[in-house]
Amino acid sequence: MNESRAFLFPGQGSQYVGMMKDLYEASSKARNVIDLADDVLGYKLSRICFEGPPEALQQTENTQPAIFLHGYVLYILLRDAGIQPVAAAGHSLGEYTALVASQALSFEDGLRLVRLRGQLMNQAGEDMPGTMAAIVGLDADSVITLCNIARQAGIVQPANFNAPGQIVISGSIEGVTEAMEEAKNRGARLVKELEVSGAFHSPLMQSAQDGLAEALQRTTVKDAVIPVFANVTGNAVTVPDEIRTLLRDQIISPVRWRLSMNNMVAEGYAHFLEVGPGKVLQGLFKRIEPSVEIDTVDTWNDFESIIK
Repeated sequence: MNESRAFLFPGQGSQYVGMMKDLYEASSKARNVIDLADDVLGYKLSRICFEGPPEALQQTENTQPAIFLHGYVLYILLRDAGIQPVAAAGHSLGEYTALVASQALSFEDGLRLVRLRGQLMNQAGEDMPGTMAAIVGLDADSVITLCNIARQAGIVQPANFNAPGQIVISGSIEGVTEAMEEAKNRGARLVKELEVSGAFHSPLMQSAQDGLAEALQRTTVKDAVIPVFANVTGNAVTVPDEIRTLLRDQIISPVRWRLSMNNMVAEGYAHFLEVGPGKVLQGLFKRIEPSVEIDTVDTWNDFESIIK
């Protein structure tokens, strides 16, 4: 068991009905944390996670706290088993879990923030309808260029620089549609519109950014005890004011995941652990840095395997 690991926390899209149920049943520690989350939120998020229906879990205001909670429960189990993160990063909403693991945010404040973030992003999506699309097979410069061209039709920009040749764009329906056509014309291997409730990580989330900025100003943020590599810059952050600013900017800015991972490796981190539902980040990492060691912890069986 290698105890010096950098923790990575997944973002929206990795949720599934039944998530955390085995953790709740196998561990009193997990049960206590999940019950506390229900109390803090004032409704049974656990029931939606365990039983669905899928439509309820897919609502952004439920999805975000569900994935945050799953990652946090596993972090607590790992920490108490002697596996501490030496650095952390999280994809979009996963950055909040990373910041709680770094002790910059309390669990309760992180949970309230991601619930509010989900509500604000959902409302922004209703007020300013937009969409997102995945583009596979073009490099970052090509996608930036085609977004600039497509802006004649509407708002569009890169939203997630996930891995080499795997980029998500976001914006107005007109802007994204035009960019998708431009990507096909430039020979993209795959161009696919995503099923989302809004244009996340684009200027159409401005109202969500404003609401979240107010909440962040009221929230206690401490110095992080481990470096957290931020989505907006790809660089390590530990200082409260900078953490607040980057969380605010993250809502309308691209997630620079590939840069974050490259920077973590360049800083000397060689052992990674994806902590939370699914294996999305492991898949991305294998495309970014194939030589790096990365495991995933999602289920109770995964946890038991890691601590052996």
